[in-house]
Amino acid sequence: MSPAAVKTSVTELPESRVRVEAEIPAEEVERRMEATARQLAQNMRMPGFRKGKVPAPVVIQRVGREAVLDETVRGALGRWYLDAIDAAGIHPVGDPNLDLGDLPEQGQPLTFTIEIGVRPTATLGDYKGIEVGKREPGADDEAIGAEIEALRERNARLETVDGPAGDGDFLVMDYVGSVDGENFAGGEGRDQLIELGSGRLVPGFEEQLQGAKAGEERTVTVTFPGDYGAEELAGKEAQFAVTITEVKRKDLPELDDDFASDAAGFDTLAELREDVAAKLREADETRVEAEFREAVLDAVVRDAKVEIPEALVEARAHELWERMLHSLSHQGISKDAYLRIAGQSEEDLLAQARPDAEQALRREAVIAAVIEAEGIEPSEGDLLDALQATAAREGTTPEKLRDRLEKAGRLDDLRDDLAQRAALDLLAGEATPISVEQAKARDKLWTPEKGAASEDAPGRLWTPGTGT
Repeated sequence: MSPAAVKTSVTELPESRVRVEAEIPAEEVERRMEATARQLAQNMRMPGFRKGKVPAPVVIQRVGREAVLDETVRGALGRWYLDAIDAAGIHPVGDPNLDLGDLPEQGQPLTFTIEIGVRPTATLGDYKGIEVGKREPGADDEAIGAEIEALRERNARLETVDGPAGDGDFLVMDYVGSVDGENFAGGEGRDQLIELGSGRLVPGFEEQLQGAKAGEERTVTVTFPGDYGAEELAGKEAQFAVTITEVKRKDLPELDDDFASDAAGFDTLAELREDVAAKLREADETRVEAEFREAVLDAVVRDAKVEIPEALVEARAHELWERMLHSLSHQGISKDAYLRIAGQSEEDLLAQARPDAEQALRREAVIAAVIEAEGIEPSEGDLLDALQATAAREGTTPEKLRDRLEKAGRLDDLRDDLAQRAALDLLAGEATPISVEQAKARDKLWTPEKGAASEDAPGRLWTPGTGT
């Protein structure tokens, strides 16, 4: 079902909230019910029918229309909710309050109501020709030196030494781990190479091998963290019988022309430094442009009027927090583990996220206002151009990928994204870059507008024509 098939009416409420009344056509409800019935039939046995071949109408009659409809709504309501949001043309913020009406009789539509926060609206101030500080891209000696030192590290050789091991040295060792005198799975290794001071092993392990020499045997006692990956070891104390077979130390290459040639194919060290500097400047140019675009947007935001209720800020802060937790989960970090690492409560972190949440809402509101003011609407060609790279990777055509996105109800998301990029391109293209020093000096100047916002402003001079 396309979002257009959903009938919706939108009522604006106070505090940037709306009520959406949605109606799902009876045909869609019946179609979904038949799909549910076919799923139920997979495990149903009835005289006269093979298993899994019971017709949908017979399943509905046998199970009961109300039971099948209830199961249908449970499975389809999420999709219908998204279709209703799309059909209503709103941009939700936070969690919805969804009120499902009575389940419909046969041939009747299904109705439900959504109350939810929406993106606030902005009244634009000046948004063209504004002056914004933009620094010059560059690569300082410290950054160049760090890149070359990293290259030296990558080309270092490990040489066997006779002395005791310290931080930065490497040990080749055999070990056997046990808990309560019993060896455990995965606790044994031979000819393992570890770096002292790297912090990659269980806390306390590396510290107990400081000063070790080749041929020495040591017993290392550690306690596995409570959130250790192997649950059978989490929180338990273990002993490792360790035998050091070698101590190795990094031998860094000399910083000379030979190093430049061997490590990177340059004739001289000076050529290598210039190449590193050029690459750093190129990378910095990308950062400078991104910083400038963000600064332009924030300057336009400062000059716009956007009313944002506290509840909306709170909702967006929760969204940011949930997104971060989702990202951390892909790295194997649970919420409890992150809170322990951060040393803060969830409430503290949500409070810290509030300024970013508010600024994000202001930016979104301003970009939406610019899109409306400028009549920005991506063309069909823009959509296909944006899909070129993805289509090539997937071995398909942009047209087919476009059709796929449309069927999945995701084409409008792409349109919105392209419109937002175009709006930001317009703002950055219309802005006038000035030096960072000029921008700082300008911001220090007092103007009547700034004075109106501060009671301690009297006594400072305003210089006409200097901008705001």
